[in-house]
Amino acid sequence: MNIEQTRINMVAQQIRTWYVLDDSVLDLLYKVKREEFVPAENHAMAFVDMEIPLGHGQVMLTPKMEARIVQELHIKKTDKILEVGSGTGYMTALLAERGAHVYSVEIIPELKAMAEHNLSTHHITNITLEEGDAARGWPQHAPYDVIVLTASTPVLPEAFQQSLNPGGRLFAIVGEEPVMEAQLITCVAPGEFTTTTLFETVTAPLINALQPTRFNF
Repeated sequence: MNIEQTRINMVAQQIRTWYVLDDSVLDLLYKVKREEFVPAENHAMAFVDMEIPLGHGQVMLTPKMEARIVQELHIKKTDKILEVGSGTGYMTALLAERGAHVYSVEIIPELKAMAEHNLSTHHITNITLEEGDAARGWPQHAPYDVIVLTASTPVLPEAFQQSLNPGGRLFAIVGEEPVMEAQLITCVAPGEFTTTTLFETVTAPLINALQPTRFNF
């Protein structure tokens, strides 16, 4: 298999057709080698348009989803970023290439160890990996300029919006099966937010994600 040709095909057939047209984002996909962050047993699926299982009910998002998230957030070199769910460290690496510093929180020790190994192998240093449950917020390093939830949440906790700087952006996949919405929430002024629905999708939920109130009659 010609890996570079396969990468070119992925960008042309999956990424560009999903409205990811920012050249700087596309260049990033060539620079940060996705296959080097995929678990060894799934290496052959690195460029496939599918979620790769990571165990523990968690997945690696599709390549087009990862690229679209990075594009929609318009990350600047001065941005302080919170990532909820480190996974294999691939999204962490993409965010770190764009921003000033990434605080990435992972609840599963085995995945945190995988991310640490992958990121250190690639000498990515403007990151802080922490083990913990950030499904309902992670105020330890707030306020943030960018927040990314890499798994879905049935209800988006207000703590995330409250942790944004003015001008800050939050990406979250909100809702439950069969339909979830990918949302971009922007803090336009202290305590004021706008929400843009980007697309519909379905993906695995965060562990301990906030649940909607259920009424029993």
